[in-house]
Amino acid sequence: MTVDVHQHLWTPALIDALRRRTAPPRLDGWTLHLYGEPAYEVDPGDHDLTGRLALNEGLDLALVSLSSPLGIESLPPEDAWPIIDAYHEDALALPAPFGAWAATCLVDIDPARLAKALDQGFAGLQLPATAVRTGEDLARVAPLLDVLAERDLPLFVHPGPAAEPGGPGWWPAVVPYVQQMHASWYAFSTFGRPRHPGLRVCFALLAGLAPLHSERLINRSGEGRGLVDPDMFLETSSYGPRAIDAIVRELGIDVVVNGSDEPYARAPDPALGDAARHAVAVTNPSRLLNRKESRK
Repeated sequence: MTVDVHQHLWTPALIDALRRRTAPPRLDGWTLHLYGEPAYEVDPGDHDLTGRLALNEGLDLALVSLSSPLGIESLPPEDAWPIIDAYHEDALALPAPFGAWAATCLVDIDPARLAKALDQGFAGLQLPATAVRTGEDLARVAPLLDVLAERDLPLFVHPGPAAEPGGPGWWPAVVPYVQQMHASWYAFSTFGRPRHPGLRVCFALLAGLAPLHSERLINRSGEGRGLVDPDMFLETSSYGPRAIDAIVRELGIDVVVNGSDEPYARAPDPALGDAARHAVAVTNPSRLLNRKESRK
């Protein structure tokens, strides 16, 4: 079963909800306005279902998620829940090969509501990295992670809103997003794993390359190299063979999974041979998602 764990597809209900808003996050036609980022002209074709189905022709499963940099999860409950509910309804109605990550409101932690959503068929829960960057953050969302653990479903950590305004257009993706992922990787390893020993977690964009700082961690009296957590996965979006090779050298191939961040990027080829390509796109995502590997 060839899998892409990281795509975004704005469905009609989500687009309508963003256009009805008068403050960020909002859409003015196809112009996206966010706090901390320049206005962005969305290409309608990027979220065209027919076009995306053609791009996904070689996939058995493509998991879409709410775009966490929009900041919807951090809106007041009366604003967040209607948008999240609309996203959930449309995401569950998408045709094969689509599946979806659930979303939740972070101002109104509601484990029962999450449980009900997961039981409708979501692959797991996505949280913005901004919600899991510290021990205090992880303690706050622990009831949500308990729901995942009870159902043996994974957590997907995705960059959240970029708080720093200004800079060129590429700045949020290259600086704040990477910093968020770096912090969330170390926060979960340090504070989250003792509380949730069996939870499988996948970090977008190779966790901002956080594992490559293990030598610095050792020099600051942290845990040594070679201690690989087999349930902390990294997906490959926005990187390429050099970064993937470096992560594999540090952690091994078994925790690397295929992710594209469509429509903003394409899934990279690990360029490590057929066995590695199969591990990243088939075997490892199947273990992350607790699904049997398909033998086609």
